[in-house]
Amino acid sequence: MFYQQEEIEINHKKIIFRSARAEDAEELLAYLKGISQETPFLIREPEEITISMQQQRNFLKEKEESPRELMLLAFEDGNHIGNCSISSLGNFSRYAHRCGISIALYQKYCGRGIGRKMMEAALKIAKDMGYEQAELEVAASNYMAIALYQSLGFSKYGIFPDNMKYRDGTYEDAVWMMKKLG
Repeated sequence: MFYQQEEIEINHKKIIFRSARAEDAEELLAYLKGISQETPFLIREPEEITISMQQQRNFLKEKEESPRELMLLAFEDGNHIGNCSISSLGNFSRYAHRCGISIALYQKYCGRGIGRKMMEAALKIAKDMGYEQAELEVAASNYMAIALYQSLGFSKYGIFPDNMKYRDGTYEDAVWMMKKLG
């Protein structure tokens, strides 16, 4: 889906939200590798990001052309600072009411209200797309994210034990959360 560029002010800073475009591919691949190094809460190690530039371009083009999917980018002072995505959970009619939401910001932009504004925009867009509920999975020890999601109306509905296994042999549970959009 195409999202018209929007400028908002958060804590006296101008933040731009807009749809990802195919020409963002190089920057977004660098972003994926960068945030994977910054936090243990994402599912991939940096070296596991092996998507080619063409695959990334194709992925972004599909997102932009899909009426029920969106990758929303955030920029501050012209710098890409994070993403928030809406994804269909499948092409089956029995799942058509459900979407997945995911968000990640570079760590230095966390805790400033940007993630909240992105999530609010994404949830409104998801509802406008016809989704009735938004779902997400979050690392159980990502307390800041869980608190944000709960403040936006998400509730915890389950735990995936040992959802991720780190290189040091430790495990991380994940929390499944959902919000009704109606």
